[in-house]
Amino acid sequence: MSESIEVDPAVLADSNTDYASSGYDTSTASLSSSINEYVFENGRRYHSYFGVNKNPMPTDEKEQDRLDLHHEIMLNLLGGEIHLAPVESPQRILDVGTGTGIWAIDAADKFPAAEVIGTDLSPIQPRWVPPNCRFEVDDAELEWTFKPESFDFVHARNLAQSISDWKKLMGEIYRCTQPGGIVELAELGGEIFCDDDTMSDDNAFKRIAYQLNQVALPKIGRPAATSALLKARLEDAGFVDVHVTTKKHPFGPWPKDRRLKNVGAMALLMSETGVEAYALAALTRILEMDPTEAAQLCRDGLAAVKNKNTHMYSLFHVAYGRKPE
Repeated sequence: MSESIEVDPAVLADSNTDYASSGYDTSTASLSSSINEYVFENGRRYHSYFGVNKNPMPTDEKEQDRLDLHHEIMLNLLGGEIHLAPVESPQRILDVGTGTGIWAIDAADKFPAAEVIGTDLSPIQPRWVPPNCRFEVDDAELEWTFKPESFDFVHARNLAQSISDWKKLMGEIYRCTQPGGIVELAELGGEIFCDDDTMSDDNAFKRIAYQLNQVALPKIGRPAATSALLKARLEDAGFVDVHVTTKKHPFGPWPKDRRLKNVGAMALLMSETGVEAYALAALTRILEMDPTEAAQLCRDGLAAVKNKNTHMYSLFHVAYGRKPE
């Protein structure tokens, strides 16, 4: 047996009082205060409750607006659908890394008979939500408190920058998915492409994407998503009937196709804050780049996105699979 836990004498000072009257506030208000602790860095607010490096993306209002705009972009890429998995009449839905909660809210509206739960590191979700939707603060890489086979649809989107132990996460997802249940992973890839040779090798947006996704994030075990990687994660966890779809995600309203032009226009607007949201903390924390240099690289990257003569895009990958009966 391990050694006994020593009691703090201060707690025993007055045995006739409870914790609260002794100065130990155990109320939910106290917990909420801890959860809402943030750090401010380079002019942005970042999550800190589970550790500042848990997610190098900011959580401030600018980032929340960007996340909601990116949700609209991804809806457009998927033809207005919030998922591609063949899900019909689910009873319990889990959205891992829910962010602002916008996907979970849409899922609750689409499936009013289902209970929808969204989990995230930060409590930035709105209070006014559909009655069948709720949110919890949790670290997806820790052991889950959900019972086995709790959900018949699990959704996880754009977690590449915040997850180091995908094997652990996929194991928990598999454990908590019902037999026959569906899991969908969706990720924006980290490589920048161009089909018409208008992007030079020294393009600043391509450069910053390379520094972020090929240098910084792999150093902390977080490689950029690819279709093959998402497929492997599902299959290695035990899911079957895995399907993968990849969509081009243009930056700027340069595409002729009307839908992609709309996507590109929104992506251009999103880039106003998105370039530094993705890159600034990673460059300064992981690569130890000077903040002034990193900020200039972000500005140069944004300027490259705004150049209408350069026609760049990334890839948006969606993969789903079924847990065997």
